[in-house]
Amino acid sequence: MTLRPLLLTAALLLALPTAAIAAEKPVDPYVQSDANAGVTPIRGDAVFKAFHGKAGIDRVVHRLNWYHHHDPRIADIFHAADDERLERTLSEMVCYVLGGPCHYTGRDMASAHKDMGVQVYHQNAQIEDLQKAMAEEHVPVWAQNRLLAKLAPLERVTVTR
Repeated sequence: MTLRPLLLTAALLLALPTAAIAAEKPVDPYVQSDANAGVTPIRGDAVFKAFHGKAGIDRVVHRLNWYHHHDPRIADIFHAADDERLERTLSEMVCYVLGGPCHYTGRDMASAHKDMGVQVYHQNAQIEDLQKAMAEEHVPVWAQNRLLAKLAPLERVTVTR
């Protein structure tokens, strides 16, 4: 094998992570702000640490997204979701809300959910799935409750029917 095919193969392999990032679908322009999360962060870092930091949050969000796609109560809502963007922005939001070193770059909750037709029973299914994902990460119940309490008021803008 000559050097040229080896270099080409190496270049393609190095390009893979960039291709994964590029998988996000474009969205209409919006103003990025932590305020778009719709809630203020928890003070201190105890809850963030109880979630095992950013890596633990990423695992919870990834598992949650898996549940969303496999939960027959809500799978239809997530069928067309941009999973790359959803996982990235949801992880940012949870990290921000838990007082971690993240900034939320997603859209505001009302515009992000406006065309989804979310009903209360969808929201309840999402919460149950989130609880399962947090339990699998061995997040203590007290820390789970702190996050859920912060997210609860968002129901006013995310439930649209």
